[in-house]
Order: sequence, then structure tokens, then C-alpha cells
Amino acid sequence: MTVAPTALGKAERIAFIDQRLEALYGTPPIPLNHIDPYTLLIAVLLSAQCTDERVNQVTPELFALASTPSAMVTLSPEDIRQIIRPCGLSPQKSKAIHRLSEILLEQHQGAVPRDFEHLEALPGVGHKTASVVMAQAFGVPTFPVDTHIHRLAQRWGLTRGRNVTETERDLKRAFPIHRWNDLHLQIIYYGREFCTARGCDGRVCEICRTCYPNRKHPKRLHKA
Repeated sequence: MTVAPTALGKAERIAFIDQRLEALYGTPPIPLNHIDPYTLLIAVLLSAQCTDERVNQVTPELFALASTPSAMVTLSPEDIRQIIRPCGLSPQKSKAIHRLSEILLEQHQGAVPRDFEHLEALPGVGHKTASVVMAQAFGVPTFPVDTHIHRLAQRWGLTRGRNVTETERDLKRAFPIHRWNDLHLQIIYYGREFCTARGCDGRVCEICRTCYPNRKHPKRLHKA
């Protein structure tokens, strides 16, 4: 008689996911092209509801004209909007880019602040954007969670969080702090390659199948 494989316990899932992602992606590259903390901040802001690939197509033209706050404020919000239009939400994003550049000059000597309080006070910068900048520009351990990481963390049984805030809390509890920044990127790359919204429903990719070999139905996400 064939014995069905059993699902991994939570500690086993965490260990397997950590080891598998590290084996697949090692030290993952930052997907958004940038020069320094300021250009990273702008790129991350542009990536809201837009693919990294599209952002990387748009930012060379923008940064050729303005790669510093002092240069950016010489452009009008309309000038910025014409360049960033392919990224979507261009009216809001262009105004945010222009105003945050003014604030950096007025309040921070033109430098991107290195703390959450001042980053999240900038127009167009929420907690996820601030977390990415803190991690990728300044090396501060954070665990940025967007809807894609939220979905995968639920599929893999790492959280029952109903929103990205609760999922971020659970992921920080699950993994050691020295792994947070790399894991954030490794999960993104794995999700794009193997555990996409349409390509895996919680039963298809290697991690989903290993963690839950007996799952019979698509994984439904917990929502607020």
C-alpha cells in the first residue's frame, strides 16, 4: 500500500523554503536599476502597480534629465508626467516625485533620510517603499511585503495574515534577521519564475508541492 506523503510542519517548511531559495538565488540582484539612494527611491515609487521591467525602461530618460533632487525640481510635474506615463498613475506619481524632491532639499540637505519616520513622511512613500529603500540603499534589515509576497507566504503556510502588515510581522518572526533583505528578493524572483498568480495556485510549484503534497484544492488567501 502506498503511503501518501505528509505535509511539512511549520518549522520544516521554514527551513526548506529558506534553504531552497538560497540555493536557487544566492545573493539576489536588486531588480530596479539605480545609481544611488535618491534614484532608487524614485524607481521604487514608480514601481507601484507597475512592473520592474517597465520602470527600468522609463527611468533612463528621467535620470538623464534629473538624477538629483536639485535637478528634478527644475522640471515641472507635467514634464515628469510625460516621461513616466508608461508606469501608470502618472499624475499622482509625478506630483509626488516633484514635491518629495523639494522636501529633500528643504529639510534634508538633498539627501534621502535613513529612517522610516522621515521616509514615510515623503509624498508617495508608504511603508513598503520605505522598507525597500532602507534595505537596498542602506542595508538596514527589513522585510518589504507587497501583494505578491503576501500571496506566496500564505500559499506556503508562513502566515495567516489578512494584509501585508500582518504578513510582514509573521515573516520577520519566521526567519532570522540576517536573512530578511535577501529573502525579500529571493521570494520575488521565485514567485516570478515558478509561483505566479496564474501559473501556480498553491499546488503546482516545487515549494508548494513540497510543503503541502496532499493539497487538493487551490489555496484561498485570507483577506481582511
